[in-house]
Amino acid sequence: MFRFILLLTAVASCFAYKDPQFASGRTTMVHLFEWKWDDIAAECERFLGPKGFGGIQISPPNENLVIWSRNRPWWERYQPMSYRLVTRSGNEQQFANMVRRCNNVGVRIYVDAIINHMTGTWNENVGTGGSTANFGNWDYPGVPYSRNDFNWPQCEIQGSDYGNNAERVRNCELSGLKDLNQGTEYVRNMIVNYMNHLIDLGVAGFRIDAAKHMWPGDLRVIYDRLRNLDPSHGFASGARPYIYQEVIDLGGEVISRDEYTPLAAMACKLGSNLGTSGIGRCSDLHR
Repeated sequence: MFRFILLLTAVASCFAYKDPQFASGRTTMVHLFEWKWDDIAAECERFLGPKGFGGIQISPPNENLVIWSRNRPWWERYQPMSYRLVTRSGNEQQFANMVRRCNNVGVRIYVDAIINHMTGTWNENVGTGGSTANFGNWDYPGVPYSRNDFNWPQCEIQGSDYGNNAERVRNCELSGLKDLNQGTEYVRNMIVNYMNHLIDLGVAGFRIDAAKHMWPGDLRVIYDRLRNLDPSHGFASGARPYIYQEVIDLGGEVISRDEYTPLAAMACKLGSNLGTSGIGRCSDLHR
């Protein structure tokens, strides 16, 4: 009987994060990349809600480095400075207002979560919320993270690593982005606190950026520490957040999507630009 209970628990865990928690009768998600929170709220009420859309994937809502030297490219949103909800899309109050207004018309919000890394090293050193960092010391006081919160020894992923070295793919830096060690309790807690805060504000789930660059066991711990979705936003009691992971599997690599499918849904697989339910995005920056 005990083994049967354990089996049921394992099966429930396998499916817990694969339900997008759409409002009844809704099935379609759109990606409003780089939209401002006020504009998304208006779009939910004006078009997406009345037309029966189910959800929106939004750009990362946490503070990122401002990269003026590259004319503020889209990918600066993937270089976190802190987990404060201040970006060029808006501040925390605007974010919370957007989530509430969209939920009120049956449109769910899914956050692009950047939890694998922090920034690269740049001459610029100010975030969208005013935070600064000491890149040379791996010091991010806006979180805070310090040197001990990153993977050591410092290394950068090489192209050949994808074929034969899973440890380097997961422990070295992706495109020079400072690689967090999700195996430590402190880093896990900072990530979980950030994601739980977003759940408290009413989001329905998360796209996990660069999931193949994190150990599946560490992700499992993080996912299982997330709170249930908030019923005050229209979710069923006990509903778990929807999680879809960016794992680009072109075949022939040492890391397979099969290591991540037991954890949650997939955003990228087999080289496709469409993920589960046609959502997600495979970027060149995040192999």
